[in-house]
Amino acid sequence: MMGLLYRAADAVRRRRLRDDHGRLGEDMAHRYLRAQGCTIVSRNYRPRAGAGEIDLVAWLGGRLLFVEVKTRASADFGAPEAAVDLEKRESLRHAARDYARRAGVEWPRVRFDIVSIVLRSPAQVEWIQDAFR
Repeated sequence: MMGLLYRAADAVRRRRLRDDHGRLGEDMAHRYLRAQGCTIVSRNYRPRAGAGEIDLVAWLGGRLLFVEVKTRASADFGAPEAAVDLEKRESLRHAARDYARRAGVEWPRVRFDIVSIVLRSPAQVEWIQDAFR
């Protein structure tokens, strides 16, 4: 029953957010990670200094996950996760250190993941765990 409701909500959201792939991808990644047992604690976290943004912050077991979501309409120009370059990683690390410090989480307990989404029918979702250090 819930699956049917999610599919209907996805259809409506796709129509309404047709050109906003990022928002649509974040919504899909949020539901996907919850279905995998993650507890989402934050979306679109930005440190006060303003440098960097973390799409999703989640707990899985005793680990705090910082998740970057990359969404593409197709994989014609490469995999979505390829867009997470060195500069983006540094920006994520900066924001993650701020979040971990504020939450009182020790750095060895954090992990950086990427959720890669290709908006086909059906959408292709790949969760890349421990994508970088």
